Amino acid sequence: MATLVIMPRQGQSVESCVITSWAKKKGDAVAKGDVLFSYETDKSGFDETSTVAGTLLEVFCEEGDDVPCLDPVCIIGTPGEDVSALMPKKEEEKKEEAPAKAEAAPAAEAPKAAPAAEATVNTEGRMKISPRARHLAERTDADLAQAVPTGPNGRIIERDVNALLDAGKLVGAAPAAEVKAPAAETAPAVEYVDEKLPNIRKVIAKAMTHSLSTMAQLTLMESFDATELLACRAKVKANAEKLGLANITINDMVLFAAAKTALNHREINANYLDDEQVMRYFTNVHIGVAVDTPRGLLVPTVHNANKLTLNELSVAAKELINQAKEGTISPDKLKGASFTVTNLGSMGVEYFTPVVNPPQTAILGVGGITRRVKNVGGNDVFYDSIGLSLTFDHRALDGSPAARFLKELVANLENFNLLLAK
Repeated sequence: MATLVIMPRQGQSVESCVITSWAKKKGDAVAKGDVLFSYETDKSGFDETSTVAGTLLEVFCEEGDDVPCLDPVCIIGTPGEDVSALMPKKEEEKKEEAPAKAEAAPAAEAPKAAPAAEATVNTEGRMKISPRARHLAERTDADLAQAVPTGPNGRIIERDVNALLDAGKLVGAAPAAEVKAPAAETAPAVEYVDEKLPNIRKVIAKAMTHSLSTMAQLTLMESFDATELLACRAKVKANAEKLGLANITINDMVLFAAAKTALNHREINANYLDDEQVMRYFTNVHIGVAVDTPRGLLVPTVHNANKLTLNELSVAAKELINQAKEGTISPDKLKGASFTVTNLGSMGVEYFTPVVNPPQTAILGVGGITRRVKNVGGNDVFYDSIGLSLTFDHRALDGSPAARFLKELVANLENFNLLLAK
């Protein structure tokens, strides 16, 4: 029996996904577990595998299509099998209306209009074209009115636009006989390349612009003596295998201290709900961990971080970070944070001004280790220092509460052994 494959819903907040590539094409044999196609949300990428064996009988979507969740994508079954009952109704309606529309076309169009172009318009009068084909046409001025669609259900796809370009059919171009002569001229050297922004970049751009344009952001900077923190980390690392501990990093220790400290500062561990003019104070600390991934910045959330031991927090954070970097993280794990930590220490940055992630009220930036000197009993003593940058929303809290949080955090980091004992 034929099986209808639909676009999965990856998280409750996801409404649609973009098909990035097809591993199978119509007519291909499919084994159980084979990858059918790859797709992405705004922040993650996934492979859809087949749950049955058979043949790919129908394909409803092209690469680059933004497909609503739970919408049909393809059908797997036995060659010759009747799959009409599984075909999307809207596609059947369009097939029935297409002949009537094609017959009426000559009377409605001017004599010079290309009949083939009519097949690219749906019942609402909109051209049926894949996003990749549209983008290519926009960049090259290909004349879509002369396109001969070869995609499913009369859709113009990328190869149809390439055919226009090969034939010199551009918007406003002279007839083919006139444009053949300059075709032999050497093409000018490429001076730049335009690339469409990926979905995740669009999301980041929108979020950061919204943050900076709607918040009154201010950054406080401080550093702490990391001598005890580094000594504690070295001891844990030396005994990790014997004690069955995770590879606890400096970042894990900062996350641990931030979670314990934020619990005592309700304005820091909060969301500012601008539309409702409400402050939402959290009873537990849900730490957002900024992660640099190949696809862009992602911020997974470690929920109830204040209740975790240092080892538990390290394990939870690493699992989320790995999922984010691999592009397999669920969108539901990228929301719900009450406070965020971002670390640029590995890049050699000492201090910076992180941007608050709305609707949170604050974000902590962590810098790299710097060798400094201080006076102790009249003597100059060298020590390792780590810089902290706390950006906060001045609409939600004032400078003094923010400074008190930063002061307590510094004390906890400088006395990390005591913090572990609490």
